[in-house]
Amino acid sequence: MALSDDYLYHYDYNNYSYEGILTPNEEPVFQHKATCLKEALCVSLLVVSVLIFLLGFFGNALVIWISGFKMKRTVNTIWYLSLAISDFVFCGFLPFSIANMVMEEWIFGLFMCKFTSSVMFINMFSSIFLLVIISVDRFVSVVFPVWAQNHRSVKMASVTVVLAWLLAIALSVPSMIFRDVSTHLGTTICYNNYTLNHSHKIVVFSRLLAGFVIPFIIIIVCYSIIILKLRNNRMTKSSKPFRVMTALVAAFFISWLPYHVFVLMELNHQNYDHRILITGLKVGTSMAAANSFLNPVLYVFMGNDFKQRLKSSLLSKMENAMADEGRTTSRYLSRSSSMDARASTHI
Repeated sequence: MALSDDYLYHYDYNNYSYEGILTPNEEPVFQHKATCLKEALCVSLLVVSVLIFLLGFFGNALVIWISGFKMKRTVNTIWYLSLAISDFVFCGFLPFSIANMVMEEWIFGLFMCKFTSSVMFINMFSSIFLLVIISVDRFVSVVFPVWAQNHRSVKMASVTVVLAWLLAIALSVPSMIFRDVSTHLGTTICYNNYTLNHSHKIVVFSRLLAGFVIPFIIIIVCYSIIILKLRNNRMTKSSKPFRVMTALVAAFFISWLPYHVFVLMELNHQNYDHRILITGLKVGTSMAAANSFLNPVLYVFMGNDFKQRLKSSLLSKMENAMADEGRTTSRYLSRSSSMDARASTHI
């Protein structure tokens, strides 16, 4: 679930955002009054944020409970568990952003300003990296079954997850460095105070490459090769895997593209209408945050037939969805050709 270093679901401001607020004849107003509940866009985004929090928090909690406590520890359950934990933590911090959105003021102090932003970025990057890891793992299992059989292990998966989280932490350090709190015109805000030369551009482009461009390319390449592999298999009759893979790639692209577009526009904020820029960043972050509850749906519920899932309890079918994929991968590793046919239902 990756979001702006400037508007990471706090909808706050950079150090330049104070410019142009007052005209020479205006007097500063120090009595802050929140107007969010009077604006249609703000109310709509608020409703969306609450829904993302509820669906993402409880949906990912359910996945964590099943994959972490109800299932045998396998490579697949490690992927599901790590991804769910990432999205769960992200959703757990959304109430701070929701409160900030309603009050239009940051009331939680400097430490929480830095901490919440850093934690959200850690989970943004870790979630994206885990989506990439899942794509690569499926690619290796389908294209190199013998190698996967010899090297694909729970230990290797655990090490890979730890490395992904460490990289996510490293990329989130700028939030701890540049995040600051300031009171202006009677309003306390949590914002990014880019005081070093070109620091804003460096942070934006590094996060664009590491958090969108490179992961998207890897996901596209992996799933394209998997699709070609399955299409060339005469035993593969179902078109379902192609629809699922298309949904996975489309969800990633649609969720994150608007956010990154407006973050890039923000670098030259003086060339754009301030209201359009703010609105675009708010909508973009909402769309990106939606990935936090889409992930359990895409990676768990779409793996098996949804109608059959409705006929039994939610918990048992979620467990079956993850377990079936693990069994499918195992069968592929022992019999490559038959695995291609069975993978058409589960990948």
